[in-house]
Amino acid sequence: MTSEITVDALTKSEAAVELARLAELLGAANRSYYSGLETDAASKLDDGTFDSLKRRNTEIEKRFPDLKRPDSPSDQVGAVPSEGFSKVEHAVAMLSLSNAFDNEDVTEFDARIRKYLGLSSDAPLAYTAEPKIDGLSLSLRYEQGRLVQAATRGDGAVGENVTANARTIEDIPHQIAGAPDILEVRGEVYMGHADFAALNERQNDNGAKTLANPRNAAAGSLRQLDSTITKSRPLKFFAYAWGALSEPLAHTQMDAINKLQSLGFSTNPLTTLCEGPQEMLVHYQNIETQRATLGYDIDGVVYKVNDLALQERLGFRSTTPRWAIAHKFAAELAWTWLTGIDIQVGRTGALSPVARLQPVTVGGVVVSNATLHNEDYIKGFDSKGAKIREGKDIRVGDWVQVYRAGDVIPKIADVDLSKRPDDAVPFEFPHICPECQSAAVREPGDAVRRCTGGIICPAQAVEKLKHFVSRGAFDIEGLGAKQVEQFYADGWIKEPSDIFTLKERYGNGLQQLKNREGWGDKSADKLFQAIEDKRKIPMDRLLFALGIRHVGEAASNLVALHYGNWDALEAAVSEAANLEGSAWDDLINVDGVGSVMAGSLVTAFNQERERASIDRLVAQLEVLDVARPDTSGSPVSGKIVVFTGTLEKMTRAEAKARAERLGAKVAGSVSAKTDILVAGPGAGSKAKKAADLGVKTLDEDGWLSLISDT
Repeated sequence: MTSEITVDALTKSEAAVELARLAELLGAANRSYYSGLETDAASKLDDGTFDSLKRRNTEIEKRFPDLKRPDSPSDQVGAVPSEGFSKVEHAVAMLSLSNAFDNEDVTEFDARIRKYLGLSSDAPLAYTAEPKIDGLSLSLRYEQGRLVQAATRGDGAVGENVTANARTIEDIPHQIAGAPDILEVRGEVYMGHADFAALNERQNDNGAKTLANPRNAAAGSLRQLDSTITKSRPLKFFAYAWGALSEPLAHTQMDAINKLQSLGFSTNPLTTLCEGPQEMLVHYQNIETQRATLGYDIDGVVYKVNDLALQERLGFRSTTPRWAIAHKFAAELAWTWLTGIDIQVGRTGALSPVARLQPVTVGGVVVSNATLHNEDYIKGFDSKGAKIREGKDIRVGDWVQVYRAGDVIPKIADVDLSKRPDDAVPFEFPHICPECQSAAVREPGDAVRRCTGGIICPAQAVEKLKHFVSRGAFDIEGLGAKQVEQFYADGWIKEPSDIFTLKERYGNGLQQLKNREGWGDKSADKLFQAIEDKRKIPMDRLLFALGIRHVGEAASNLVALHYGNWDALEAAVSEAANLEGSAWDDLINVDGVGSVMAGSLVTAFNQERERASIDRLVAQLEVLDVARPDTSGSPVSGKIVVFTGTLEKMTRAEAKARAERLGAKVAGSVSAKTDILVAGPGAGSKAKKAADLGVKTLDEDGWLSLISDT
């Protein structure tokens, strides 16, 4: 199990591991929740724990924005569609929302919006605020006013066709008048508290399985293969958004919602217009006070920029809109006894302590473990030496307060010294790795003690392999953490390349594998086929899968986009072995790649044993070049562009995004390879360096004129 460290003490390497762990845990929860049959519709994590996991993910991404994963849990968009339904490709992707967990997150959201748009802090900027319904997302497509298709979110790009089931929901009209020729209405299917209680009573009377909660009941009911079962379930629908349209509904979010209501859709009556973050927070508190009496489940409040033209300008990140955020409700606390402290060793050798607790229920979830982060945290100090918990240390036998706010293994928030046993002693953090007995050292400035055993440490080897098969990496179906541990212990897999020679090395493998517990002919066949399917892999996923310290998923994307193909990357990092020269300068000049990350990448590729392992792996694969959009008509395609100074007609973020869409490479500093410097007022040293190097320099108007036809 990947170790946990407090967010402010994470190194980039540990942050990448933790983001991968969270992606896997939340992905599993999503797959359970969005599953096609009611028997497996129940989520493996309750709503509070799910939110807590997402919060930790968000905090890590704030600290290390360049590590944000394409499958980030904060951007999670459902799960892969079930084979039980025909597939529907969404004309407009059904995206998820980023999350806010406190008031500061909301004010920061507003500040980011203003910065991106170039608006002052006192400029008027309106938002809508609406309850976040705890149900299942659904898209309804109308053509000439007639309902022709209903689809679940699925993975955001492709969902399941549940049209027959959706037609049984009373809140969903089959025919509407006065609508655009094409209208895709989006909203949430949910089940009210009273209806849920009555349904469970009927289930119990009939000797059938009762349902866990209204959210899971709604999910399982909508995704029944038999629509008559769906019809018997009391489902409801709130409309709150739209997808494909033949003509705009309105100019603002609020007017569009009102338009949907006029067309006959149920919209939430608590949706309101707010002028700025203070009014948003007031409305949040108002909704929170009504939460228990609404009659249906909500888990927060969603804020959206009201002006649809501004939404268009703001656009999207990889899977979330910049113009919206979900403000989630708070976590919970509980007290219990700390019965022990165990040390776990992570992929990078980090020794992380985990508290073993007398099981306690925190917000409906039974908790028996909690992260203790690192040795300073146990002693009562943060990574900067400041006191936490008023300087109280943590000892085995203590009465501790457990706080669910960011971890599937929650935090220890406080210690009650009045209940501390007389024989409790300060915890002595080990200086020897418990897995391989190598020295565990703590480098100056590092909050974490690390095993020096490297590849001889079984814990590190296993964690690296788990990372390799994780969802953001190779994501091999049937080869998860449990199977990796089993195969490693049996000597079948010692490094990633061994995965792709399993079948070859074991005489087709079927006989040996099918005799193991939990395996048979069919599951073995599926595993080997899943491995074969992943021999063809995108360059960025391969790079991330290697688990190189400081090189997270976002960084892997940046590096892959810059070099385009694996051979070019290998040649560049080999040439940069001494961390100098033109290849090194080119790498650190990639916008978003710094010297620390670049150094880690170059070191990994130039260490003899690690490079040999990488080469053995690549020999088993077909590494796909980066797919680039057709920018043949762009005057800046393939050119290296640097922006500096103050831009007056667009923000720096908008300028960079547009340049990249036109095929340019945006760099962070000027070099001899720079093709164009776009300089606004206050350009400073970059403009001088460009002049010295003879780099073409344009002002903002010149840049806009250059790209105006594209």
